[in-house]
Amino acid sequence: MSQWSKLQKQLYNLISSEMDLQIHCVVYRMQSQRGSAGLPRYWITLEREIIWEYPKLIFKQPQLGKYIHKKAYPHTTDICDISNLIREYIDTPIEDLLEKEFVNDYWGLINILRAADRRFGRRRLGLLKKKIGNKAARKVILKRMQTDVIERTA
Repeated sequence: MSQWSKLQKQLYNLISSEMDLQIHCVVYRMQSQRGSAGLPRYWITLEREIIWEYPKLIFKQPQLGKYIHKKAYPHTTDICDISNLIREYIDTPIEDLLEKEFVNDYWGLINILRAADRRFGRRRLGLLKKKIGNKAARKVILKRMQTDVIERTA
C-alpha cells in the first residue's frame, strides 16, 4: 500500500486545502477454497460525506456497471486502472487539464479531481461547472466557490 500512499500524497498536493476532501484506497483480501483475490475500495469524501465510491456507487450507474461486469468483478478489478488514471491526471500539464479527454475514465473520477484542483481559479471552476453534469464534481465546485467567498470576506 506504500505506492498508494505516495500517489495519494502527490494528489493531495494538488487539491485545494480550503476544504475537507479526502481520497482513500483500501484492498480487502478475499480468501476462498479456490484462491484469493484483492477487492479494492476507493472512495472520496467531502466533509465526511462519501461523494464517490468504487465499486459501490459505480454499480448503481448503469453505463459503468456494464463495464465492470465485463471485467468479471471481483476476480478482475479496476484497482490498477484507477491508480493509473490518477497518475495520468497528476502528470498532465495544467494548461491541458481542462480540455484533455481522459479516455480511460470509466468511473467519472477526472471531473472530481479537476473540481478539487487548487490550480484552477474561480473563472476556470465556473467554466468547468457549466461543462459537467457529474453530481460529485459539482458538489466540490460549489464547496470551493463558497469557501472562496468566505475567505475573501474574512
